[in-house]
Amino acid sequence: MPLSSDLSFTDSLTNAQRTRFYEQHKPIAVVMILVVFLFPFIGLFTKGLLGVVLGVILSVLAYYLTPYVVHTIFDEKTR
Repeated sequence: MPLSSDLSFTDSLTNAQRTRFYEQHKPIAVVMILVVFLFPFIGLFTKGLLGVVLGVILSVLAYYLTPYVVHTIFDEKTR
């Protein structure tokens, strides 16, 4: 089932929509797995403990916001 073309930001944050998005976009899901695991380590090596915290925050934000951003960008291109 494709994502709805009138997907709102709050709808995109639901677990069902996020799961559906990552199931339909396997390459993006693999990249997000790498981002979630690597950002904290990159932060550790660049900024220490503060970098770990920032890496975790950025990776979580990326995980939640990527479905909405990708949907918005590609929906705009098809119009």
